[in-house]
Amino acid sequence: MKNFETLDQFRQACLDLSSQDDVSEQATYEKQKTLLKPPGSLGELENLVGWLAAWQNKPNPTLDRVCMMIFAGNHGVTAENVTPYPASITELMVAQINQGGAAINQLVKNANAELRVIPVNNLEPTANITQAPAMTEKQFLQAVEAGYNAVTPNIDLLCLGEVGIGNTTIAAALSAALFGGDGSQWVSKGTSTAAEHTINKQKAVDKALALHESFLHDPLETCRRLGGYEHAALLGAVLAARHLNIPVLLDGFVCTAAIAALQKLNPVGLDHTKISHLSAEKGHLLLAGNLGLYPLIAFNMRLGEGTGAATVVPLLKGALACYTGMNSYQDAGLPSPQS
Repeated sequence: MKNFETLDQFRQACLDLSSQDDVSEQATYEKQKTLLKPPGSLGELENLVGWLAAWQNKPNPTLDRVCMMIFAGNHGVTAENVTPYPASITELMVAQINQGGAAINQLVKNANAELRVIPVNNLEPTANITQAPAMTEKQFLQAVEAGYNAVTPNIDLLCLGEVGIGNTTIAAALSAALFGGDGSQWVSKGTSTAAEHTINKQKAVDKALALHESFLHDPLETCRRLGGYEHAALLGAVLAARHLNIPVLLDGFVCTAAIAALQKLNPVGLDHTKISHLSAEKGHLLLAGNLGLYPLIAFNMRLGEGTGAATVVPLLKGALACYTGMNSYQDAGLPSPQS
């Protein structure tokens, strides 16, 4: 079990990262040239296989064990009337997922993936970020550890999702703190259709940014002061995956905002991740652009729960199936276009 005693210890872990396996990645492109198709004709599917190989450290990547990990948390900022839903809905949704009745259950089943749901800090809420830091240093590091230690070495692909009433407000605050701007640039309606909640979200983000302004030069302090328990756990999980050479498929805006600080600390910190889909949350495209990570699909989804990531898993499996199952020109008795 990994323990982070101080922010600086965690910071060092974010700096000590492995590099991708360029040899394995290049080997996939060399094999692609031999397969029964015009070179490069599968486009991004070929690049996805290369990405899997680079981070699994093997030229023949596998997707036998795909794990969807969902972290759940609650937020004190809901006191600012940023959402029409009570915090109790978080616990209800965790129960529904555990019972198999949520959207994510169906998508995970379709993807033939494993599903784990992890409530962080027993779903006790963070402090209201408009009035105080969301977490103490100890609370933040414990949440990071919860995510870090949840990741096991035998996973081929880690998919990440979240559940938490109020967490799009937190995602907007984190994004604004890390990349600039105010609530109006990063906030959209989330799961609410009421203009009142959108306005309240913008105000809450701006108030939180003003309160914590003098500390926001430090990405980890930003996460501690403005983040949520599930956001911290997601950050820990992404770091653990990097240390274990596991590629990561992120869900939407909340997941992307939760782990953005890793790239602020280390420019190559998110190279082992892909954003599965472009969320309907307006801040997601802006955030993805700032990170230089571009979503694989855009289906106008904004549910969370990891649903976007689960939707993309079959696409990755299709890419890998072509790579492993197609005949080569030699198999077909045809001259290679490379010859």
